Amino acid sequence: MFIDQARVFVKGGDGGNGIVSWRREKFVPRGGPAGGDGGRGGNVVLEVDEGLRTLLDFKYQRHFKADRGEYGGTSNKHGRNAEDMLVKVPPGTVVRDDDTGELLGDLTEDGQRLVVSRGGRGGRGNAAFLSNANRAPSFAEKGEPGQERWIRLELKVVADVGLVGYPNAGKSTFLSRVSAAQPKIASYPFTTITPNLGVVSAGEGRSFVLADIPGLIEGAHEGTGLGHEFLRHVERTRLFLHVLDTAGTEGRDPLDDFETINRELALHDPALASRPQLVVCNKMDLPEAKERFPALEKALQGKGYEVYAVSGVTGEGIDRVIYRVAALLDEMGPAHRLVQEDLSPVYRAREDHSHRVEVLDGVFVVTGADIERLAAMTDWRNEEAVRRFNRILNRQGIEAKLRERGAKSGDTVRIRDVELEFGGGWEEE
Repeated sequence: MFIDQARVFVKGGDGGNGIVSWRREKFVPRGGPAGGDGGRGGNVVLEVDEGLRTLLDFKYQRHFKADRGEYGGTSNKHGRNAEDMLVKVPPGTVVRDDDTGELLGDLTEDGQRLVVSRGGRGGRGNAAFLSNANRAPSFAEKGEPGQERWIRLELKVVADVGLVGYPNAGKSTFLSRVSAAQPKIASYPFTTITPNLGVVSAGEGRSFVLADIPGLIEGAHEGTGLGHEFLRHVERTRLFLHVLDTAGTEGRDPLDDFETINRELALHDPALASRPQLVVCNKMDLPEAKERFPALEKALQGKGYEVYAVSGVTGEGIDRVIYRVAALLDEMGPAHRLVQEDLSPVYRAREDHSHRVEVLDGVFVVTGADIERLAAMTDWRNEEAVRRFNRILNRQGIEAKLRERGAKSGDTVRIRDVELEFGGGWEEE
């Protein structure tokens, strides 16, 4: 089963909690704080595996959650960092944030990796809060929650050459003739409904990957005939072989077919209009094709295209096309890398201290990456930790902003999933 789209939930592992601990050594009557920091949670990482050709695995597993970091230890021992979770994807996978549509990565090469959800940092133990003002801190941080999101995976076939043309033009027969691929072949339109790949040998150790793209029709760029599903797969090919039903067995004019398909390609992506293209006039084993070919060849050559007469059934003229394709690929040089070198920072670290205060159903809701992270890492059962949180709120001007929005003593203030009672008595440092 060929699956080329998937929606997946990913969550980085939570950081391990820091701990509260004290030095307990002989002859050290006033041992200081010695609680260690927690370990970092694991990242969720996509990794390209060239052995995969479909997103089928994601039909059965849609949730991926990395392990959390270990808790800190006594004697300032740091908790162990969690291992990253590696999720295999086929080459050609495009990754987007499902909520925003933001492009996160374009994975085309075997072994390439992309971090899609970062693990949380470990919480600090009480030893980290030792200061001249506080010689015996009795609180520690909880681990930071791992980042979570829904992502959308889209597979775009990675091939050197793409076979395009109307349904029943003979593309699958051509592919089966030049490679070991065995696509479904029948004498009715839309026999091929998923892309097929084949490796074509061009002699002297040369080879290239050829993709049979399911047949396109007029209106494909608007989704007609599953056009959006098909057109996605032509975007990566470096060269097109445009296969024509020269005999007109479906009652259409092959030159009109040629113009229609090229128009659909350009409407889908203007860059496709300038992609190199060879025209393969197929079905030359039929008398109707031989009769039409001279006029068709003259018209296409007049437009600047190289034209080749072939028969997918008998093999006539196919070797000539294959060697010409190989030569053109050599002239074009190595495949253009479609991804940036550094795609690992899906989430870029930012010192974001901004925050907003909104009133929703009588509750004052404070939002902001910095303050929400602090709320998640605060141990709300520890009074000293809560006092520290309140001091930071005051220092960042959040209490003043709450007052400006009309907050009064006893009102509910929500930060992330924590609800506090506004009393106007939050401590200042």
